[in-house]
Amino acid sequence: MTKNRRVWALALWAALFSGAASATGPASGEWSFRVLLDDSPIGEHRFMLATAGEDRRLTSEAEFSVKLLGVTVYRYRHSANETWRGDCLRQLVSKTDDDGTPEKVDAKAVGDNTLAVTTAKGTQPVEGCVMSFAYWNPTIRRQERLLNSQTGKLEAVQVARAGSGMVEVRGQPVEAARWRIATPAQPIDVWYTAQGEWVGLDSTVSGGRKLSYRLK
Repeated sequence: MTKNRRVWALALWAALFSGAASATGPASGEWSFRVLLDDSPIGEHRFMLATAGEDRRLTSEAEFSVKLLGVTVYRYRHSANETWRGDCLRQLVSKTDDDGTPEKVDAKAVGDNTLAVTTAKGTQPVEGCVMSFAYWNPTIRRQERLLNSQTGKLEAVQVARAGSGMVEVRGQPVEAARWRIATPAQPIDVWYTAQGEWVGLDSTVSGGRKLSYRLK
């Protein structure tokens, strides 16, 4: 993989989500985002959240294609199924095709306080309550570490309020608060309404280009 493609990959999984199991996030919902590169559409990312007994289950599907002069120069496909108990991730199964490079993650709870995360590199235990890059759950704003659903790597993050502004939501401008997630790769700006609904995301990828999610 070239350096530029590695940068793309880092941006997509971080931009393509510890504490008590308080279940402060939504119990159910659907989010369907247009994905834009420098304001040009390149695909979609869809999320579906449902409650099943004491658990919440999330399914997500992403599909991007970047073209140059009509020729596809980058493809990305990602699917994930997550099970949550409160605000703690208890199971994750994901599959990714990052421009021809496959990746798989299989994470399962072991006891009450450990998540066993298996990738092609082996199995590693993650202690305590951990979240993925779950932008749909406002509790993410209190986290200091997040599990990458594409690579299975636990990432140190810093999350802070970064002002407010207008974001296009279903074709209309909506006032929203911006929260910045600082990751080892690059910062991710996540937008929430006053009611805590996730409505957008912005990040920077290779060449200083802007990657955006806008709620359909």
